[in-house]
Amino acid sequence: MSIASSLPEQLLDLALRSGAECAEVFQSQSLSRPVFFEANRLKQLESTEAEGTALRLWKQGRPGLAVAYGAVEPQALVDRALAISQLNEPEEIELSPASQLSYPDVGQSVSVEQLVEWGKTAIELVRDRYPEVLSSSGWDCEAETTRLINSHGLDCGYMDTTLSGFLEVEWVRGDDFLNVSDGQTERDRLDPVAIAQQVLQRLDWAKENVSTPVGRVPILFTSKAVDMLWGTVQSALNGKQVIEGASPWNDRLGKLVTSEAITLSQQPNAGPFSCPFDDEGTPTRMITFIDRGELKLFYADRTTGKLLGSGTTGNGFRSGLGSYPTPGLFNLLVEPGKKSLEELIASIDNGLIVDQMLGGGAGISGEFSVNVDLGYRVEKGQIVGRVKDTMVAGNVYTALKNLVELGGDADWNGSCYTPSAIVEGLSCTGRA
Repeated sequence: MSIASSLPEQLLDLALRSGAECAEVFQSQSLSRPVFFEANRLKQLESTEAEGTALRLWKQGRPGLAVAYGAVEPQALVDRALAISQLNEPEEIELSPASQLSYPDVGQSVSVEQLVEWGKTAIELVRDRYPEVLSSSGWDCEAETTRLINSHGLDCGYMDTTLSGFLEVEWVRGDDFLNVSDGQTERDRLDPVAIAQQVLQRLDWAKENVSTPVGRVPILFTSKAVDMLWGTVQSALNGKQVIEGASPWNDRLGKLVTSEAITLSQQPNAGPFSCPFDDEGTPTRMITFIDRGELKLFYADRTTGKLLGSGTTGNGFRSGLGSYPTPGLFNLLVEPGKKSLEELIASIDNGLIVDQMLGGGAGISGEFSVNVDLGYRVEKGQIVGRVKDTMVAGNVYTALKNLVELGGDADWNGSCYTPSAIVEGLSCTGRA
């Protein structure tokens, strides 16, 4: 799959001939072949293809953005962008300079038959041990192609193929309802056995319901739950939040902001997602934002970087085709520790494991109160059962300063690579 049409060049030419000083075309195409299982059986095979084109131009310094999906009538798109530009105030134009960059395709496509086989394998493994549960599952191979050109001579593009799979089981025991889910996102192949084993382990831990530890106790966030903490960190590192005075780390560059055990970096070529350039055409690079607790850098797009004085870090991304680039992070890696999840659990005398949560994250304030969807009590280094009707509350920044330990079990949670973490300073409430 590739974007080989001359539409982007045609749009640039039309925009300039229609009076725009400069213009940019961002094109995205995706091909997805998901398979879905429901109630332990194959339910649906799909094939979805989508293509979108975003034209951004400036006339008399006024920006205009217009988007089309599927077939495009070039002049109509240009006319829409010009009309929108007249409603906006003039701004300083930030466009990447001339560069011709072509990147190799990354990832391995797999057949629908293989996706179906992986789904069947994962479900059968769980039902062999727990025949009473109902399983849902989804497996997908998605290829995305991106091209960005502008009137300054920039022309860059890449293709990215990613595999993803998830398994979700429901276990009803009288009036007790349990939902457990896990998944993977990888480049070349998925491991349905590993996904099933993760789910089976959670089901084993949940056989008994026990009381909640109450008060300030150590909390172990598993690698799929701890992303809530890193979400707040990403907000605090956002250069736009710094300029607006919203980040609590505005004046903390070069100072400790977390436990010294924490090092966070962005690595464009790591894991199941590639991003050789951002949505402004700036090449991405490896960046360490927090080094052993010390704040080193904020991330920025071209406009924000200019205001900060740091310049762009190659982090200008669109939340959608109809959006302007704004600072965004991808492939955030948290440097793991040494201990396995089992060893982390063994180190807790009385505490709580949080594996799944209900509700949103903490936001940039760091304050949060979330319901534990799936959690377990630990006593004397052993999991004694599942807790219900439990809430965890506190402040993310306090928790990261009171980090007890990071595990060695790092895994991809979306585009964040993170291990489990034990933190203190949070409060736990629930059934005594």
